[in-house]
Amino acid sequence: MEDIDEEEELLNLSLAIVTSTGRERFRKRKRSRDDGVANGSVSPLNSYEGCEGKIFRLLQMREQMLKNLDHHKKKGVDVDDEDGKGLHLIHMLLITATAVNENNVGSALEHLTELYKSVSLSGDSIQRVVAYFADSLAARLLTRRSPFYDIIMKEPTSEEEFVAFTALYRVSPYYQFAHFTAIQAIIEAFEKEEEKNNRALHVIDFDVSYGFQWASLIQSLSEKASSRKRISLRITGFGRSVDELRETENRLTTFSNGFQNLAFEFQGLLRGSKLVNLRKKRNETLAVNLVFHLNTLSNNLKISDLLKSVHLLNPSIVILVEQEGTRSPRRFLSRFMESLHYFAAMFDSLDECLPLESAERLSIEKNHLGKEIKSMLNYDNNNDDNCLKIEKMETWKARMESHGFEGINLSSRSKIQARLLLKIRTHYCSLDFDGESNGAAAGFKVFDRDDGRTISLGWQDRYLLTVSAWH
Repeated sequence: MEDIDEEEELLNLSLAIVTSTGRERFRKRKRSRDDGVANGSVSPLNSYEGCEGKIFRLLQMREQMLKNLDHHKKKGVDVDDEDGKGLHLIHMLLITATAVNENNVGSALEHLTELYKSVSLSGDSIQRVVAYFADSLAARLLTRRSPFYDIIMKEPTSEEEFVAFTALYRVSPYYQFAHFTAIQAIIEAFEKEEEKNNRALHVIDFDVSYGFQWASLIQSLSEKASSRKRISLRITGFGRSVDELRETENRLTTFSNGFQNLAFEFQGLLRGSKLVNLRKKRNETLAVNLVFHLNTLSNNLKISDLLKSVHLLNPSIVILVEQEGTRSPRRFLSRFMESLHYFAAMFDSLDECLPLESAERLSIEKNHLGKEIKSMLNYDNNNDDNCLKIEKMETWKARMESHGFEGINLSSRSKIQARLLLKIRTHYCSLDFDGESNGAAAGFKVFDRDDGRTISLGWQDRYLLTVSAWH
């Protein structure tokens, strides 16, 4: 019964839309609009005039989709037929996105309704990703003024986010590839300066999140230390909230207590805090971790300001990890297409990491990937700078160089470790290195790029993320 309840909450759709409360909210909005027209004022929702029935029909189809989660899974359609249906769904989704972009409300509502008749959250990867993109288009079409917008865009709880992130971290090489490669580069920078750094390492992590990534660094440094030659590790971590930072500090401190030859300290700062009051020790190795952070900054000026501040710290190494893409913040359809390609690859890769009926997969897609999709497509339309800066490796490279950073070649150890990680973590999928096909449809790949300065994790022929090191 708990699985059924969880599934019925997917896509944040609520049965309240057919209750008297839901109908009353709609009637109140309609009465308010009618009163405004009678008083001679212009309604901001005039484009929805006459579409109330289509909106309710759309919401009913979404609700029906949730009631029939197992419908597509049990049909047993052959592969060729599924491929044809997948192409049809993508084509219909693009037509819908165009209608939403042109504010063609009637056409968009009709196409969205048809989409919800054809998708399933327990279907193949195309059906699932189209369902979440359709949901995002519906929210964008209805806008924040709609009483149903919050139903669609409702954020997962902190606990739901944690569970989804933890599951993705465990079953997929996506985050571990980024974090382990970064840690290996940091360890090598520390080793290079061992004669002058007083066996002290200071890491500034601009998105410490739950701190999972640093357990591996703690263990690796402990293996290099001894009871007479202790190593000091300090992590300055930026987080979203005081509570999250406290939990991360407790998590890492508890873990580090198991290594008596390591002195560990953690300093938590809220995101947006200035780089002041950083307790620097003499000659310590300073590493700056920019993993999935720069693209969260709202505009290029903030990115530039942060890079200038980092440059003034004169760190021994800066690790940059970002998603790969070309999402123009000022062109919705361009951003939509690039996002669709990217998340289609992510959903497809999950099929190789988890079985179709997995509750973990549903959690990851709803509370992690689905949240990212909605964020990408529904930023504030009046401020183009609020779009995530998802760009190609070449763009990030030019930005780093323009701020005085020089690329560092990633070592052979980093690349070997990345390959071993994929070999360990990809139990269900084929594995390929450096884009060389093994004769089958390859799954995860490691790409060695930019003359050895960067490595990328890819799914089939799609780059997912890229790691680079700078000083």
